[in-house]
This record gives sequence, structure tokens and C-alpha cells, in this order.
Amino acid sequence: MKDYEHVVVWLDYFNKTLPKKMGRRVSKEKCVFDPSLKELSEAAKAAGFELKEENDQVRFPRRPFVRSGYIILPKGVSKSKAMEKISEKLIAKRAKQSK
Repeated sequence: MKDYEHVVVWLDYFNKTLPKKMGRRVSKEKCVFDPSLKELSEAAKAAGFELKEENDQVRFPRRPFVRSGYIILPKGVSKSKAMEKISEKLIAKRAKQSK
């Protein structure tokens, strides 16, 4: 049954190696190469979101042959705005790691 009180954010939304038709939802400038679920959850917490659940043993529907993951956020901000905030934190985190 669908849960209308939460938003599911998949890891593949931020994967720079994927084309849009395979599930990427953010522009390539705002994505990173092969993000991990740990990075995604830390970026969501840094963006000010409270995580309800995270799961790394699931498969994204457009890529059933590869394990992916998702986080569940409470509904408050629109999904697109939440993904923009999370992507900014992901890029900042990767920039700090590369230095």
C-alpha cells in the first residue's frame, strides 16, 4: 500500500553515469559518480532532513540487475526541492574528499 506521508529518494537519482531514461532525476552538473547510500544519508542529514528509513538491499525498478538503495524522508518539502538540496550537499562532500 502506498505511503503518502513519506518521500522515497533513490540512490540512482544522483548517479552521474546513468542517463535520464535509466532513472537519473537531477541534471549531470548536480550529480556525482556512483554515490553510496552512506553518502546519500549523510548529505540528507546535512541538508536538514530527518531520515525515517534507509535500505541498501533493494533494486531500483529501472535497473533490476544492480543493487541500489533508497532513503525515506518525511513529507514536508517537495521531492524536487529536497533532491536539489541533497545534491548540493553531495557535491560539497565529494569536493572536500578530493582535496
